[in-house]
Amino acid sequence: MLFSYHALDKDGHERAGTVEALSVDVAVSTLQRRGLIVSSIEPIEKKSLLNVELSFLKHVSNKEVVILSRQIATLFEAQVSALRIFRLLASEVDNKTLAEVMTQVADDLQGGSPISKALSRHPKVFSSFYVNMVRSGEESGRLSETFGYLADYLDRTYEVMSKAQNALIYPAFVIGVFFVVMGLMLTMVIPRIASILKDSGQAIPVYTQVVITASDFLVNYGFLLLIAMGVGAFFVYRSLQTEAGKLFFDKLKLEVPYVGDLYQKLYLSRIADNFATMLVSGVPVVEAVEITGAVVGSATYETILLEVGEAVKGGSSISDALAQHAEIPGIMTAMVRVGEETGELGNILTTLAKFYQREVTTAVDTLVDLIEPMMIVLLGLGVGTLLASVLIPIYNLAGSIS
Repeated sequence: MLFSYHALDKDGHERAGTVEALSVDVAVSTLQRRGLIVSSIEPIEKKSLLNVELSFLKHVSNKEVVILSRQIATLFEAQVSALRIFRLLASEVDNKTLAEVMTQVADDLQGGSPISKALSRHPKVFSSFYVNMVRSGEESGRLSETFGYLADYLDRTYEVMSKAQNALIYPAFVIGVFFVVMGLMLTMVIPRIASILKDSGQAIPVYTQVVITASDFLVNYGFLLLIAMGVGAFFVYRSLQTEAGKLFFDKLKLEVPYVGDLYQKLYLSRIADNFATMLVSGVPVVEAVEITGAVVGSATYETILLEVGEAVKGGSSISDALAQHAEIPGIMTAMVRVGEETGELGNILTTLAKFYQREVTTAVDTLVDLIEPMMIVLLGLGVGTLLASVLIPIYNLAGSIS
């Protein structure tokens, strides 16, 4: 395998280049024997037309991480050593990418690395929340309980997210099919009918003329519309890579009627659940707040939690810091204050998490119940208007001929 590296030589000069080795450790050892101090080293992936692995084939799903965490917790409870656990799981999991990760983690453990450090080298599989939870379990000597907490937490998160995603699959599919059918009718069917109506010489109603104009535009300039949509999607994607763009679109998402309320409840559920899980596992409060912000999945709430973390560092209570932000409901602030006063913050947050999870489930069910009839009505109106705009003039033409 080929690795690219940046290093310093004995004179303090920067060096960069590539080195061939079987693994990262071997590559580092090779460079150290050359008298270099390695500052960074990364594998260079070789890609060719005959050997291309699509990124989604390398994906490790949340469900697989949930099952993995449950297995690790069970094996720790059975007093199996950490090295043996990861070797065993590497040989048992079906996902090749996850198997490779488990093998690398086991190799790091064999080399003397702590579990949390070994896991932190795979951020696409194990989030900072996951790694810090494991680090806390190592420090407290409660690894089996920590992995149990992680499995329970990930299971709850997966259940809520999968319910929300599955609920939107059907409406998205129907709407997608609707636009495809409308596009085909406007570009293939309407132009032929329009030529018949124009050749007849009769007056064309306004609504029919609107449909014909839309059809002519798609036929003649449809490619420009596709280009404009592609350019727009590109700029949206680029803006989402910036902090300002993420914050703008996240705020926009939260302001959409009803959907914004659903997202808010989802994020509040994550915040309460993450925070509670970390506190129960012994993670310090400030660190728990900051890590929760990093994994909540919302730029708006991440900014809020970072500000809350800074306020807590300055001596403020969590409830007072949360109260400074309108995006945090009063009920959450009040319950956090009760938890701080009674010393039961972890339990209070767990109760809050369950409350918001139920709210998310109810909101998703209600949204689905609303979307289906609205979708049927809108699709019926769209198709009916299109058909009526071309069929009525045809009937008029047939009547005049007869």
